[in-house]
Amino acid sequence: MNVLTKDEFNVGFDDLRENIEDGVLFIHPTDTIYGIGCDATHEAAVKNIRKVKERHESPFSVIAPSKDWIYTNCDINGKAKEWVNKLPGPYTLILKLKNKECIAPNVNCDFDTLGVRIPDHWFSEAVERLGRPCVTTSANKSGKDFMTSIDDLHPDIAKQMAFAIYEDEKKGRPSTVVDLTGDEPVVKKR
Repeated sequence: MNVLTKDEFNVGFDDLRENIEDGVLFIHPTDTIYGIGCDATHEAAVKNIRKVKERHESPFSVIAPSKDWIYTNCDINGKAKEWVNKLPGPYTLILKLKNKECIAPNVNCDFDTLGVRIPDHWFSEAVERLGRPCVTTSANKSGKDFMTSIDDLHPDIAKQMAFAIYEDEKKGRPSTVVDLTGDEPVVKKR
C-alpha cells in the first residue's frame, strides 16, 4: 500500500483517477474518521470491499460528487432538502433512491435507499473532480475498532489497498446517520 499526503494525491490525481476507475480500493480521510473507498459504480470493486470488511449484507454509503448529484439521483422532500442544505458536514443522509443506475447494485444491496455523504473535508473536492460517487465505509473489519491512525489499520485491510491518503491521527467519530425516508427525519444514535 502506497501512503500519500494530500499534496502527493493531488499531484498524482490523473493517474490515481484511472486506477480508481479501474476498481482499486483505497483509504481516504474525511471530516470524521478514515474510510475505505472505491468507485461506487464499479461492481467488482464494491465486492472487494465487502470481502475486505467481511460485511456481506449491509448497504454501504457513498460520498456524492455534488449536491446536484444527490438531487438528480435521490428523492428529496422538504425535510430532506433541509438536511441536504447542511452538507458538507458530518452527516450520512439515508435517502430514497430514484435512479438505481447511479451506483453498482451491491452498494446498497438492492435496497431502495442510499446513504449519502459530502464530508466537510478537502477529499469531497477530489470526489467531485472524479465525477462519480465513491463508496465510503469505516476502515476496519465489521464489528472491530475503526482506524484513527495508520498504525491501527488492520494488516489484512492494508494488503488489499492500492493507496492510503494519510493526514495524521483522526480524533472524530463516525458520521451521524439521519434517515430521511419517512415523513420526519430520524437521527440514529451510534
